[in-house]
Amino acid sequence: MPQTAPLSDLLWTRGYTDPAWIHRFTSQGRELSPSRRVWRGETPARHLPRGEADLDALDLVTTDAGALKLPDLFAAARTDAFLVMHRGQVVYDRYLHGADAHTPHFNASAAKSYLGLVAATLAHQGLLDRTAPACAYVPELAGTAFGDARVQDLLHMGTQVSYAGRRFDKAIEAQRYYAVVAPQLRPFGYSGPTGIHEHLLTARATAAPGEEFRYENGNVEALAEVLRRVTGLSTSDLLSDLLWARIGAEEDAYYILDGDGIEAACGGFSATARDVARLGEMLRCGGAVGGRQVVPEEVAGTITRGVPDGYPRRVRFPAAPPDSPATLCYHDLWWILNDPYGSYMASGIHGQRLFVSPGLDLVVVHFGSQVMSPAVPPVPLVQAFVRIGVHLNS
Repeated sequence: MPQTAPLSDLLWTRGYTDPAWIHRFTSQGRELSPSRRVWRGETPARHLPRGEADLDALDLVTTDAGALKLPDLFAAARTDAFLVMHRGQVVYDRYLHGADAHTPHFNASAAKSYLGLVAATLAHQGLLDRTAPACAYVPELAGTAFGDARVQDLLHMGTQVSYAGRRFDKAIEAQRYYAVVAPQLRPFGYSGPTGIHEHLLTARATAAPGEEFRYENGNVEALAEVLRRVTGLSTSDLLSDLLWARIGAEEDAYYILDGDGIEAACGGFSATARDVARLGEMLRCGGAVGGRQVVPEEVAGTITRGVPDGYPRRVRFPAAPPDSPATLCYHDLWWILNDPYGSYMASGIHGQRLFVSPGLDLVVVHFGSQVMSPAVPPVPLVQAFVRIGVHLNS
């Protein structure tokens, strides 16, 4: 029989199930901890052309309760911001629960994909060796699960890890990670690591890397440290230099910091929906903005077809039930949907999504504050995005 978490671990689940805390975390997270800006650069913001599409009455998904429409989806997902771009125009956007077009919102694990894009670009430039062990760049990680793994393994969630000898539980380890980063999230009597680097040093491999997919934040934090060593830049400056200052962003973005001043790269990132849409539109256009290449066309083009040999072609989404079919691919920290439209997405807890579909000429950004609990049905966000795209192209 599968092991269950001990009762003493239940205190680590509150962050997923308390609606008030979730909304504060997603909408004001950068104000709860020290943060560092990701500079938007000196150039003027790129204008987002405006079109109009009446999507409120569109039947998105048929459920037992009837047809789900956008207002129903917004209520179920506790949507804070929703933006649809079609063929380069913003055709629909809504801001709820006190958000507006200029409100930075937590992207959570969607930020993993942005870092994956940075890593893929550096590898394309010859500055990063995907086949090298991470400890070749970060010597002090030697002997840890992440240091002994290859950069390629980190980019594909290919490590099997146990922290400080604990039995691995993905949800609980995610909450423990938040406690590492933010003192106010630590329960009474907490005696664990007080910084990301210290946390990574407690990781030990429970199986050889590259053999199985296991979604775990430590892979991304180890990768972020590799990239800092390769470039000599902070994660914030690196993301600004390679992406944020080059996509025509309107606003600075932000990373929250741990006690050592290190960015929480795996999910401590906040940005506006409009700027995340600009990032998605750049990718939809083959890595270019207005005819100027931001990331190499090859990097943008291989997101959906670059899964290397030896890595699973089908992986299970983190929130999916254990018995669900594995229908997604995972490459360079992006989720590949295997649909007829070449769609892929960045995804974060509580409903954060950047959905890019070149075949539908579509970019969708969704920011939410949804409770994560077995008692709360998952919201069919991806099905809704595809339905919108098909409708707009009909």
